[in-house]
Order: sequence, then C-alpha cells, then structure tokens
Amino acid sequence: MAVAGIPIQKAGGTIKALGDKTSRDRMLSLDVFRGITVAAMLLVKDPGNLDVYYWPLDHAEWHGWTPTDLVFPFFLFVVGITTHLSLQARRLRGDSQEALLRQVLRRTVAIFLLGLILNWFPFYSIAPILGQDDAGIWQRIVHKVMFLRIPGVLQRIALCYFFGALLSLVTRWRGQVAVLIGLLLGYWAVLVLVPVPGSGLRGLPAIAEPSATLGAWIDRGLFDWGDWGNHLWSLSKTWDPEGTLSTLPAIGSVISGLLAGCWIGQDRTLKRRVALLWSVGAVCFLAGLLWDTVLPINKKIWTSSFTLMSAGMAAGLLAALMLIIDLKGWRRWTEPFVVFGVNPILAYALSHVALITIYFWWTVPFDGRQVGAEYWVYDRVFASWLPDKAASLGFALLFVFCFYLVLRFFYARRWILKL
Repeated sequence: MAVAGIPIQKAGGTIKALGDKTSRDRMLSLDVFRGITVAAMLLVKDPGNLDVYYWPLDHAEWHGWTPTDLVFPFFLFVVGITTHLSLQARRLRGDSQEALLRQVLRRTVAIFLLGLILNWFPFYSIAPILGQDDAGIWQRIVHKVMFLRIPGVLQRIALCYFFGALLSLVTRWRGQVAVLIGLLLGYWAVLVLVPVPGSGLRGLPAIAEPSATLGAWIDRGLFDWGDWGNHLWSLSKTWDPEGTLSTLPAIGSVISGLLAGCWIGQDRTLKRRVALLWSVGAVCFLAGLLWDTVLPINKKIWTSSFTLMSAGMAAGLLAALMLIIDLKGWRRWTEPFVVFGVNPILAYALSHVALITIYFWWTVPFDGRQVGAEYWVYDRVFASWLPDKAASLGFALLFVFCFYLVLRFFYARRWILKL
C-alpha cells in the first residue's frame, strides 16, 4: 500500500538492512516521524483563536522561524526518504524504469489535482455565509473559479515528489548531493544577484518584504490575470507562500530525504547508521544557522539557509527516533503517531474540509446570532474558564484528538488513501 509515494506496510515501513542480524529491518521510527509531523500539522492548522495563541503555533512573520515552520520541510524530508525506499523496493522486484516513471507521473498528477480540488472547496463563493451580498449561485461559482488558488501545499508536494523521484531514478547519492548543492547555491545567487523587475531591488532589500521579492513578481505574472481573476493566495493577492520560484529549494528538502534514505539503507549496523544520520544532520543544522547570517532563514520564500537548517533538524529527530524505537526498542508510546503517520494525505484533506466546515458551514446560535461551530466550542468549552492562550491551545489539542479518533477508525480497518 502507498500514500503519495510513501510505502505503507501496516505498522511500519521496511528497508533493506544487510548489516544487521535480520535481512529486513522494520523501521517503525519512520512511521512515527511521519506521524509526529502530521500531528504537528493538525495542531498548528487551528489554534482555536486566530488572534491569540502561543508563538510556537504560528509561522514566523517573515525572517526567522518557529516550530510551526518546520512542519512542511519535515514532511518533504520524509517524502524523500520513503520515495527512495519505495523505488528501491520496486527495482528489486524487477519493475522496469518505464513502469516506475508511470507510477511517479500518476501520483504527481493525482496529488496536484487533489490540491486544486481542496483549494476549490466549497466549490463556490461563501460570501453570503460571511454576511456579504449573495449574487446568485452561478455568479458565485464563476467568482470561485476566477479566484481559485493554483499554488498550494499539495501542489508543492506533488512537484517536489516528482523531481525528487526522477532524481532517484537517474542518479546515485553523489549525483543527488551535487544537485542539492547546485539548487541551494543557485537559488541564493538568484536572490542576491538578480534584480527584481520594476523595482530594481536585489540582495537583502529584495527579500525584505513578501510582495517585493523576485518570486512574488514571477507569481504575479503567472497567476494574476487581471480582470480574468487572481489565482494567488487569497490572503495576500500579491505573492504566494507556495510560489513557483521557492519550490526549487523546497525540492532540496526532498533531496535531503533521498540522501537520508540512501544512508539509512546502507550495509552497516543500525547503530552506525544512526550515528551517521545524526552527525550529518548536526552539520547541516549548524551550516544553516551560519548561512542565516548572510541569507536569512525564511520559510515563506524557502531560503537556502532554511532548507539546510530544517533538513538538519529533521535528520537529527529521525536519528533520535531510530535510537529510541529501533535500537533501544522503546515502542509502547508510538501507536498514536503510527495512526497519524499511515494516512497523511487523508489527514490533510479531511482537516482542510473540517476547518472550512466548522468555521463557515456548521453554524449554531450564540448570543442572538449565528456563529461557526468552532467559535462556539472555543468560547463555551475553553475560553469561559481558561486564559486566552491556554484556551487556544486547548481547542487545538481537541482538534488533534478528534482527528486521532477519525484516523484510528481508518487505521483499524486498514483503509489507506492511495494516490
């Protein structure tokens, strides 16, 4: 079974481990890593009160980073690992290069289209629900299409997976290192040396604010069609956090995962593989922090320093999980994260639909007016007796727990969303 290029085998993935006593070494830590990432994604998607929350539950405003900023690159990192392991397993089964390429293309298109569908949901404008004028159902559908966001999280995952998988098919680890270095240095050079058309800004002034960057200029040219509609992020309309140019260094996060997959599958003892992964991760993390002094860490434009720093942290966390779970055998606590980890695309899709539903579609009476169910639960269950930030965290944890129950239902029946 597989999800978005991620192999799933019930409770844990499998990899070749010739250097250990067994010929197949179950990597439960990999499913737990993915589950932690998915649970964190659900936690930060809805902090309850969008105006008051603890700072780790929000993205950095621009330069800098918070724990929330690590969720997306961590997911791309594990996509790279499992893409490598999946393609290697299929090669060992005798699948041809053409068959592997068809699989990669099919999954890429499926993930990209799902992202567009989620961006389109609820398929027509919700302006009347927000108290604005109702121009009629047909006009609302046309409006929704004209302002359908084309970039997005799943769209970026699809593109990064596609190029990462192609690289895995045609290169070995040394070639992947060379491509990664070229991407990161090349993107840095573009940001520093290429002037932004119109403003002429380059270097640090060109990345001082979101709409002034070269990536924002490219995205406006591609997705802002004037009277025919604007297909950028609706909260900005002038730039997109999953834009075209910044997808290039995001591919670097997948390549980092490919390399980690190569190292994990080496013919060495598990202890040596853990040590290697942790050591390389520490070097990457420190290098990213050092690079930050000349190219600020910034998730929204996915700077090269951010790619390197986040990859280092992901490698360090995975190494720690491998040590605790696979080497020490401390596994009792892992089941909830395995539940989150085996259905990541389903978790993302359902959470997207759920948020729109509880904010806008499912309304309840409150103080003489209709409000979203989210606001009612937040106010009555948490804000009535907790401080604002604690109430916001309480609602976010309830959201995660509810999704655990939903995903546990699917997990118990081995229902996995395949793309």
